[in-house]
Amino acid sequence: MSTTTVPTEPATRVSPPWPLLTLLLAGQFMALLDVTIVNVAMPSISIDLHASGGALQLVVSGYTVSYAMLLITGARLGDLYGRRRMFLTGVLLFTASSLAGGLAPNVLTLILARFAQGGGAALMMPQVMSGIQTGFTGAARAKALSAYAAVIAIGGVTGMVTGGALVSADLFGTGWRPVFLVNVPVGIVVAVLVPRLMAASTNRVGRRLDLVGLAIAVPSVFLVVLPLVLGHQDGWPAWTFVSIAAGLALAFVFVVTERRIADRGGDPLLNLAVLRVSGMRSGLATLAAGMIAYGGFLFAIGLELQGGLGDSALHAGLTIAPAAAAFGLCGFYWRRLPARVHHALTTIGFLLGGAGYLDVGLVLGAGVHGGAALQVGLLLFGVGMGVAFSPLMTHILVNVPTHEAADASGLVTTTLQLGQVVGVAVFGSLFLTLAPASSSHAISTTLTWLAGLVAAGALVSLALARTVSAARRASLDPASRRR
Repeated sequence: MSTTTVPTEPATRVSPPWPLLTLLLAGQFMALLDVTIVNVAMPSISIDLHASGGALQLVVSGYTVSYAMLLITGARLGDLYGRRRMFLTGVLLFTASSLAGGLAPNVLTLILARFAQGGGAALMMPQVMSGIQTGFTGAARAKALSAYAAVIAIGGVTGMVTGGALVSADLFGTGWRPVFLVNVPVGIVVAVLVPRLMAASTNRVGRRLDLVGLAIAVPSVFLVVLPLVLGHQDGWPAWTFVSIAAGLALAFVFVVTERRIADRGGDPLLNLAVLRVSGMRSGLATLAAGMIAYGGFLFAIGLELQGGLGDSALHAGLTIAPAAAAFGLCGFYWRRLPARVHHALTTIGFLLGGAGYLDVGLVLGAGVHGGAALQVGLLLFGVGMGVAFSPLMTHILVNVPTHEAADASGLVTTTLQLGQVVGVAVFGSLFLTLAPASSSHAISTTLTWLAGLVAAGALVSLALARTVSAARRASLDPASRRR
């Protein structure tokens, strides 16, 4: 089917890419911050709004559920109606719902605001990845993806530190409300700058939103994510397993449906042909292992530092902050390492990160509170994951054609988000199950399993490393370049 491209938005002067990247990452940072910033405010919210335990679970998980549920849809909407338009829509929805949450008079309003926040984040985040894919090339794209990974590294920990600081400060007697209101001025600035810094994208005439795929994908993700988020708190009742099974069945139906739509020449919500891009499958599998471990680690270590060792949320965040800084710095500057080892960095980084998990588990398992031994393990984790993730993101996406950027960004961002949800659900449940008997044994056992998971991820990453290495050798071969 032939198509022509026409602007969907008024022509805009293309700005230098680095101000654009700063803008995109500001939106990404807001979205990541709100995954964890609200956790430390739960006791205050419970007292102020007379919220039940179930309501508080929905305040925390509503954001994650709607965020994960709509990511693929957000990627496709950006492709169909313009990435700038969808990014701006996401920023405005996120900012407005943050204001509504900060001013919420009751817990129902707050829950609805959190679901809306997740929807806004789902519209923003895929446009960040797609914007990097289409706005940057070569070394600039690799650098932009490194910055993207660095923001992922510091976002969750920054949420813990910022949330603890804001709640402790009790600004003007507002208690927990600044945890949400802090997004409003940032969101306004980002929204004002979007038309000035982000170029209008184009749309293919005749393309439509795949409503059938949308009707299958949204409930599929919802049925899997919701019980993973709520299951442990409710004691894993039968409905959670039925829901997960139904969600996985719908996921299979979604794959079959999308392939049939593509085979007929239609426009699937997610074009699975992108999985044929070199390195995409092994890269996504490696990414899933790393993000599951990362989500489980942040959750378990936060609970152990606060519940097991009695630290405040702010102190717990500050304990992890050096590791997050190492993660971000190593993730941004990895290209300064010799090019001949770039293909192996994910494997090496995962092994270093696994060693960090083991070290932290041994230290906390022995009842040691803080000190150099703990920081050594945390820094091993931060350096290892920083060295691993940025090259991984680059190698997954470097061969993706521009016309498949939306599909690739949807897959990658969904893997990032769902990986963390699964990590919290599986390894959080493991920790919480063992903690009543002994929190030190619980953290040691949990981190040992996390080390095993990243070791498996390192094994899977070898396939991607071979692909990248072969591509590099081909690019250096004069005969190959002549062909």
